[in-house]
Amino acid sequence: MGKKRFLGLIIFAALAFTTMALQAQSVEFFEPFNVYTDKNASGNHFSPSGWMGDYSDINFTDAWKENPYSGISCIKVEYKPNSSQGARWAGTYWQNPPNNWGEKKGGYDLTGAKKLTFWARGEKGGERIEEVKIGGLSGTYPDSDVATAGPIILTKDWQQYSINLDGKDLSYISGGFVWATNLDVNPNGCTFYLDDIRYE
Repeated sequence: MGKKRFLGLIIFAALAFTTMALQAQSVEFFEPFNVYTDKNASGNHFSPSGWMGDYSDINFTDAWKENPYSGISCIKVEYKPNSSQGARWAGTYWQNPPNNWGEKKGGYDLTGAKKLTFWARGEKGGERIEEVKIGGLSGTYPDSDVATAGPIILTKDWQQYSINLDGKDLSYISGGFVWATNLDVNPNGCTFYLDDIRYE
């Protein structure tokens, strides 16, 4: 083997190793990506615009200032099981752009995130969120994957919960976060609070 070819192989190998190391580093050091921290926070991503099921049974505010987990505000959700649209369940999708069910471009590349975490508490304790989810939007520009967790039984105190994202394709996510519950598991309705929703 000639000296020039040998040096060329060494340089090629060194470049390949450097590229792999940089890729591994970018995945390992994923910077937290916020869905919600405070009302109108500059680092928030996605919009709570996807009202589902018995949407008229949801009273929602993302500017509730009484006893947030951190910061100056949190999300308050009141669900009244009136079955107003006849669905017997209700939920909210955080989307990008707002009201995007997969028919608009807007997915974020969240490759490297290992989990989505959020804090939640119930008004009385015992409230049940049947499912939380990321991704799952279909359509012309579908999400690259979906991950779910639940059911979650809340307490009166703030607790942290998470959705495991290991092995998920997060290269294109327009549906940043979802909660859903139903009449059967909350026959008297429920009130719960969410805060500090983010990818880590």
